Amino acid sequence: MARTDDPVALNQWYAIETLSEVAASPRRTRLLGQDIVVGRDDDDAPTVHTVDTAGRIDAALPVRERYGCLWTTLGTPPREIFDIPEAQEADRRFVICGWVRMRTSAPRVIENFLDMAHFPYVHQDILGAEPHTEVAAYESEIRRDVDEVWATNCRFFQPRIAATESAGDFALLTYRVPSPFTVMLYRVCPSVPSRLDAIALFIQPIEEELCRAQPVMFLVDQNSAHNDLLKFEQVIFLQDRIIVENQRPLRLPLEPRAETPTRADSSSVAYRRWLKEKGLRYGTIAGWR
Repeated sequence: MARTDDPVALNQWYAIETLSEVAASPRRTRLLGQDIVVGRDDDDAPTVHTVDTAGRIDAALPVRERYGCLWTTLGTPPREIFDIPEAQEADRRFVICGWVRMRTSAPRVIENFLDMAHFPYVHQDILGAEPHTEVAAYESEIRRDVDEVWATNCRFFQPRIAATESAGDFALLTYRVPSPFTVMLYRVCPSVPSRLDAIALFIQPIEEELCRAQPVMFLVDQNSAHNDLLKFEQVIFLQDRIIVENQRPLRLPLEPRAETPTRADSSSVAYRRWLKEKGLRYGTIAGWR
């Protein structure tokens, strides 16, 4: 598949590798249909280059080291990588959960992350459980001043709010979409209710219907073992993988008539509207069929 010509997709920053896994020996991958090579130069600095049609290493791409990952872009982003203030707080646990490859579009993965209605059925006895299936009304908006989508005042019953908890309770959640291919969840920390845990999902769109994603957590938790935190998030994400790979169409329809939304889909509706306003074509279906 050829590199996309969609300027909206090209002019984004993308996490493409875990920094600790960037080696001197070049590793080939793809971004937006473009072959790229990730490696290190003679000074041990991470590098990313495009690969031409003959398989030769070509142009150097911009790189950033942020949130435990190496980031790059194929275009000219209008701004730097979004800020995660929680990443600067020294007392937080930083847990990078590993990449998961999925046969679906990146926007479908974002939409699934925003969806609370599937919690009792897909993440039974972890993030949801019957008979607590109702999604209470919450607020969704496109914040024009920062060009992000937010869903606030989300409340949902969860049997295990976090790895530290074994008893169920209503979780207070906030969702943030800071870029078309990144989504975040903030939840009130059960052990320190005055603070929020932050969980980000970074997505590398390999092709329009193929991507890989990595959850990265910034947690207020000094007691749990690292492997317990890692396992908790990986179990949830691998359950989600089954769902998103079976959704049809694989690309996200942007027209409201294509899929009938409910009250629970308020954040998805705002996300789709935001993408449509931007004119994003990559991984989406613009028209109704």
